[in-house]
Amino acid sequence: MKLSVSGRAAAAGVVAAAMLVTGGSVAGASPTAQGAAAAPDIPVAGVKAHLTQLQSIATANGGNRAHGRAGYRASLDYVKAKLDAAGFTTTVQQFTASGRTGYNLIADWPGGDTNQVVMAGSHLDSVSSGPGINDNGSGSAAVLETALAVARAQYKPTKHLRFAWWGAEELGLVGSRHYINSLSAANRSRISGYLNFDMIGSPNPGYFVYDDDPAIEKTFKDYFTGIGVPTEIETEGDGRSDHAPFKSAGVPVGGLFTGASRTKTAAQAAKWGGRAGQAFDRCYHSSCDTTANIDDTALDRNSDALAYAVWELSE
Repeated sequence: MKLSVSGRAAAAGVVAAAMLVTGGSVAGASPTAQGAAAAPDIPVAGVKAHLTQLQSIATANGGNRAHGRAGYRASLDYVKAKLDAAGFTTTVQQFTASGRTGYNLIADWPGGDTNQVVMAGSHLDSVSSGPGINDNGSGSAAVLETALAVARAQYKPTKHLRFAWWGAEELGLVGSRHYINSLSAANRSRISGYLNFDMIGSPNPGYFVYDDDPAIEKTFKDYFTGIGVPTEIETEGDGRSDHAPFKSAGVPVGGLFTGASRTKTAAQAAKWGGRAGQAFDRCYHSSCDTTANIDDTALDRNSDALAYAVWELSE
């Protein structure tokens, strides 16, 4: 997530039922799904395996995966190879920012109505000061594992599914803005929803849902209500992540977030656990944003919520 000024104050949380979490893994991936094609449980071990690879890439490339650096391109190549092997049609989109070449990765799942496109995306770049495992390896890995789950299930949704990994988000949403600006008005209008996942494994997590589009917001809230986890409206990242260019272009957007540099309040700690008076992510934009900087339960819940929304919104 790129740096910016704070948004408006956080809203009140949604009251939820008892938790159905066993052994650190959410019990049931689709607690309220009605259709025959219920979303699968996303294996958090699979998501974490991608994070381990992103950490190794950063370690081998100067400690980061930043725009224009070798670590970013290696990260993109890793994700692309997984998607190509799973049967996706992948496209690498090139752009220039701050005098360096950047790349977006777009992956289309064959089939579905291309006049109704459901997109899920995350930024793949880190800041130059660290490996960016929560910001935003967490979102990138969860989107990748969900895409691979689509392939494993040979899912045949009514709508067309597209996944994206953005470059140069940390420089001001450059990659996602380039993508949306490259589309014709007709192709922008074919995107029925864009779901954004930026920092979904914060070590002192909150559970925040974007409130930009009522239908998408309700989909995520339904999931969390079904597993007994209260949520709050996301405000810290307003306009600061890759949903913003889509929203500006008139595309319905939504997403999930577990908090960055803001401090967790006593009320939030009482609701979610964790440490009051400390940042949701004390390693935000720092060298300590490593694989040790991830809360497995938050990563698991949000990955399952991601898949639930993809399945529900593409039926």
